[in-house]
Amino acid sequence: MTADDFEDAVNAALAGIPANLAKAMDNVAVFIEDTYIPDPHEDPETVLLGLYEGVPLTERDSWWDAGSLPDRITIFREPILELCGSRAEVVHEVKVTVIHEVAHHFGIDDQRLHDLGWG
Repeated sequence: MTADDFEDAVNAALAGIPANLAKAMDNVAVFIEDTYIPDPHEDPETVLLGLYEGVPLTERDSWWDAGSLPDRITIFREPILELCGSRAEVVHEVKVTVIHEVAHHFGIDDQRLHDLGWG
């Protein structure tokens, strides 16, 4: 799958978010990177498909709007491509990963996502 095709899959996953939820997303940007590079304190073998960095909507106070940088969702292309054996699998995994990271933006933690089948 080309980089453009992968970007199209991410855009399709974002477009598939229900309108009321998409409208509620606040100050968050979505990026695509090739791979996750673990921080020095992390296991160097760490592999991530996606990453949410920011302050979830459920934790924001009135101070948050005062010049805060956008939250960041990053989808990592290479690990998803390595995990999947077909284009359909890539599209599905991108959708699951995007939903997972968007859920973090709404304050849903990993355990709850696993319980709901989006882990």
